[in-house]
Amino acid sequence: MTRRDLLRLAVALPAGAIFSRLNALAAPERNKVKITGIKAMALQNIAGNCLIKIETDAGVTGYGEAGSTGPMARARIETMKGLLVGKDPLAIEVHFHNMTTLMHTYMAHIPTISGIDIALWDIAGKILNRRVCELLGGPFRDAIAMYSHGIGVNMLDPGSCREWAARIKAAPEGFTAFKNGIDSVVGVPSARFANTLDSSQLRKVARAYMNCREAVGEEIDIAVHCHNEFDTPSAIAVAKAVEPMNPLFLEDALNVPFSEGWMALKRSTRLHILTGEKLELVRGFRPFLDNQALDIAHPDLAFAGGFTGTKKIADYAALTRTPVALHNVGSIVLCYANAHFGASIQNFYRSESALGRANRHAESMVTSNAPVVQKGQLKVPEGPGLGLDLNWDYLKKNLAPGEEFWG
Repeated sequence: MTRRDLLRLAVALPAGAIFSRLNALAAPERNKVKITGIKAMALQNIAGNCLIKIETDAGVTGYGEAGSTGPMARARIETMKGLLVGKDPLAIEVHFHNMTTLMHTYMAHIPTISGIDIALWDIAGKILNRRVCELLGGPFRDAIAMYSHGIGVNMLDPGSCREWAARIKAAPEGFTAFKNGIDSVVGVPSARFANTLDSSQLRKVARAYMNCREAVGEEIDIAVHCHNEFDTPSAIAVAKAVEPMNPLFLEDALNVPFSEGWMALKRSTRLHILTGEKLELVRGFRPFLDNQALDIAHPDLAFAGGFTGTKKIADYAALTRTPVALHNVGSIVLCYANAHFGASIQNFYRSESALGRANRHAESMVTSNAPVVQKGQLKVPEGPGLGLDLNWDYLKKNLAPGEEFWG
């Protein structure tokens, strides 16, 4: 049997292992609780995401985060209410199948479904008095490694790099890994297609990342953060330019969907290739994994399919011993979801983090059971479900423009 035959067989296997623990624990509670409502509410400064709230007739409420705006999520929720309202929230496998296989009149919107799925697992944890990481089969670890962002640094200025290095080393969270954006260095709009890079731009790339390496030393890891903006020759040239400073990984250097360009990039460099924050379900990651076009899969729980969809991705990646990192620039809801998911899979690598920002925006979203970050690791929250105690006053003050507080 070839490697590709093995992977094809794995896709066809039933996904029951994901739900075996949940189903065993939920059996005595089945059909005792019904979903009564699903709501969406968008906040400022969570990368355009929105929060999802699922209400039940037992007074148990679940929270999730969707990779969609409030109006977008509410419109899609309207098309799915018939699949969920009045149904048992513990039937997560059935709900996930029914939601993700929608085709008419609109195809399934996976980012909205992702938020609903996260909220359903939160409800399940509360009904069964278990943490989500336990329902998913873990925990493999009590805390998850995270990486942060190179904010407020001009990488082309050695002095600015030294000042930034001093700030991050003094920060109480103790992050030891950061990803630094490339767009300002080469002078291209973020997250837009860029023209093929010229020699001058590539020299700036090499100088900028070496400035960071020299400023932070060897004990801090620096990753190269792209936004899917480059063509294949540029991506290969960027990898060559930054290789001397030994980056942690090269992220999202090419356009989002799989293409042979990803294979060319992987073959051309010794750097670790990481991508996937906008890919959906196993179907988005499968060609990358089948063709060995990445080193680290990088789904976002709010885009890839919530806990259920991303667990399927992680299990598929595990067949080839591929590690899974988690993208996250959202709210405290997504942050806690990442902690539970990262604890629940063996092949977890790191999670991106919105914690530790100067304004403490994410941390201010809870009133108790606050996030605990030490030496760059987030402790998995205690308490049933996600372990959230949301600060409604703070959320109300930080609604996105035009949003109404769901009360």
